[in-house]
Amino acid sequence: MSDAQTDNGRHVSVVIPARNCACDLPECLDAVSAQTFGGPLEVIVAVAPSSDGTDRVASEASCKWPLQIVENHAGTTSSGLNLAIGAAAGDVIVRVDAQARLPPDYVERAVVTLARTGAANVGGVQRPVGQRGLSRVIAATVSSRFGGGPAAFRHGSHEGPADTVYLGVFDPAVLASVGGFDESLERNQDYELNWRLREQGHVVWLDPSLVVDYQPRTSWAGLVRQYYDYGVWKRVVISRHPRSTQPRQLAAPALVVGLVLSALELVRGRLRGGILPGAYLSACALAAARLGPRLPALADRLRGAAAFAVMHLSWGAGFLVGRRSRARSSPTESTGPQDAPGT
Repeated sequence: MSDAQTDNGRHVSVVIPARNCACDLPECLDAVSAQTFGGPLEVIVAVAPSSDGTDRVASEASCKWPLQIVENHAGTTSSGLNLAIGAAAGDVIVRVDAQARLPPDYVERAVVTLARTGAANVGGVQRPVGQRGLSRVIAATVSSRFGGGPAAFRHGSHEGPADTVYLGVFDPAVLASVGGFDESLERNQDYELNWRLREQGHVVWLDPSLVVDYQPRTSWAGLVRQYYDYGVWKRVVISRHPRSTQPRQLAAPALVVGLVLSALELVRGRLRGGILPGAYLSACALAAARLGPRLPALADRLRGAAAFAVMHLSWGAGFLVGRRSRARSSPTESTGPQDAPGT
C-alpha cells in the first residue's frame, strides 16, 4: 500500500496498558516501532503499579514514534486504556497489549479497513505463540477450538461484522459516545464494550488479514488464575447484559456442575457417575492428540490434555462461585474475549 492509501490524513494513537510486563514491553514497543504506517503516530503507555520494574522499563524504552507515559493508579486494564485514550491526540485509536506482537503492516491495514467499512471498531485474529516448554503447550491448546472456543477472533477467515475482535482499532468519537471501557470490569471488558457498541447500532468488524502474535501464560498457576478470573467476570457481564449471553458461554459452568453431580453419584456407589468424567477425559485426550503437528511429543500432548481441563474447569468454577476482586499481581494482558473459552 502507498502512503497516500494508508495515512489519509489520519493521526494514529497507539495505547498500551502495562502492568507487570517488564519482560514483554520492549518487544511490544519494537513491533510498534516497526510499523509501516505512513502518517503521524504516537504511543501512550499507561503504567499500573507493578512489582517487576515495568515503570522503569517504560520510562527507559526507546521507540521510533513519540512516546508518552501516563500513570494508571487504579491498576486495571480498563482504567489504563481510558487514561491512555484520554491523553491521545489521534483520530484513530489502536489498542495494543504488552503481550501482543503486531506485524509491521498492522496499523497501515487497520486504518484502511476502518475508513473503508465505517466500523466503530476493527480487529483481527489472535495467534498464540509459545516459545518453549509449557507456554508452547498452552499456545497450542488455546488455539484449538476445544480449548479456546469457536470465536471468530481465533479462527475467522471471512471478513465482516463480528460480535468481538482481538485488540481493536477505534474511532475515538464513537468510543467516547458509549463511555469508553467499563472501569468496574477487570476482565471481559473488550467483549462488554463491543456489546455496547453493537447495541447502539455500530459495527464491530473482523479483518482476518490482521493476525497478531500473542504470548500466552507460562505456568499452571498463571493459567488457573487467568481462566478463573475470566469466568468470574463473564458472569458479571452476563448479569449486566443478559441478552449478550450465548449458549457456548454456559458450557464450562455446565461441565463443572455435571462433574460435581457425577462425583456425588460415585460416592454413593453408582457407577453411572463415571460416565461424564470418563467421556470428558476421553475428549481432552482426543483433542490433545489432534494437536500432534504442534505437539509431537507424547509428554506435551499429555500436558495439552491437562491444559484443556485446567482452562475449562477454572473458567466454569470462576463463573459459578468466583468473587470479584480488585486488581491482582498477575500481568495485564489481552483480556476478556481474547482468551476465555466460550466468549
